Amino acid sequence: MPFAPAELAARLEAVRQRMAAADLDALVVADPANIHYLTGYDAWSFYMPQLLLVTHDDDPVLALRAMDANGAHRTAQLPASRILGYPESWVHQPDRHPFAWIVDALRERGLVRPGRVGVEAEAHFLTVRSYLALQAAAPEWTLVDDRQLVNWARLVKSPAELERMREAGRVCTAAMLAGFEAIRPGMGQHELAAVVAHAQAMGVDGVAGDYPAIVPMLPTGESADTPHMTYSGRVLEAGEAVSFEIAGVSQRYHAPLARTVSLGPPSPDLRSLASVAADGLDLVLDAMRPGATLAEVHGVWQAHLARAGYEKASRLGYSIGIGYPPDWGEHTVSVRGDDDTVLEPGITLHVIAGMWMTGFGCELSESVAVTDAGVELLTHVPRELVVR
Repeated sequence: MPFAPAELAARLEAVRQRMAAADLDALVVADPANIHYLTGYDAWSFYMPQLLLVTHDDDPVLALRAMDANGAHRTAQLPASRILGYPESWVHQPDRHPFAWIVDALRERGLVRPGRVGVEAEAHFLTVRSYLALQAAAPEWTLVDDRQLVNWARLVKSPAELERMREAGRVCTAAMLAGFEAIRPGMGQHELAAVVAHAQAMGVDGVAGDYPAIVPMLPTGESADTPHMTYSGRVLEAGEAVSFEIAGVSQRYHAPLARTVSLGPPSPDLRSLASVAADGLDLVLDAMRPGATLAEVHGVWQAHLARAGYEKASRLGYSIGIGYPPDWGEHTVSVRGDDDTVLEPGITLHVIAGMWMTGFGCELSESVAVTDAGVELLTHVPRELVVR
């Protein structure tokens, strides 16, 4: 098991305290990252309806497809009696939904009681049909948006979680350097992605790599003016730049990293942009200390850009930790001017100085953990425009 039972018990207690503060009698958890956080369950089953029911006075109950219940018995730190599997006859049926079976099974166990029940309304895999089925099957429940309750409980990492983040950072560093070593004009984007993906899976120094929540993103040439572009069979050409945005993963904990590589001498505009981004990232990381707010940190970045004659409308970063497709972010804090979250030790962030202009762009980022003295870098790649 990646974490001791006492750690999972502490997580559950913290979530229950938040439930009490929100006047929730129960909580329906559907985000696979949150299910993993509370139970340790880890499998590629989230494309099917599944949920974890958390109450104040019973062990949580994990309900999922019967064939996946076997995986839950092997990875989830739950008593066998708290893992329920719905029959295959409930899969992909137009006239009935697995949540009806699940609610009936919970009701038989006395777990469907009148009250306010939080639902992860922003969870990627809680479909509209699933929500409606839950609502119809459990009229005793008044369903309310839980406002990312478990996500917020995940914000400050424990010492054991920080160790997983450090491992993920080491894997990411190795994968990024492997990409730098392999990249060349005439290479297909897909070939470069394969090199990176191999390094992500192989891991480093005794740390096994895990699959990332997002595939390698490789905006190239003129398309580097847009983030989140993935890869194709497009052939890399001399004179263009490629922005890498990848992550290393250890036991579902993610440490992302972004760098830009110029295949030959960079243009003056790209060189200038990269210099501004690198200097600004230095200033931001120096400003990230316990007691500072994310809005204050963002202000340091915005002032630096203004002095250099640039603007950036998008946020500068976000919290990271456990990740499942399609995202490695935690969906809580953002490094931007309207976020007054106060930094404290144990918060982990992906700080991304991504600058997307017209026809070109530059991405430089770091994954960091806030410490008593400032920040600890989780990734270790020179913070500069790379020229090959």
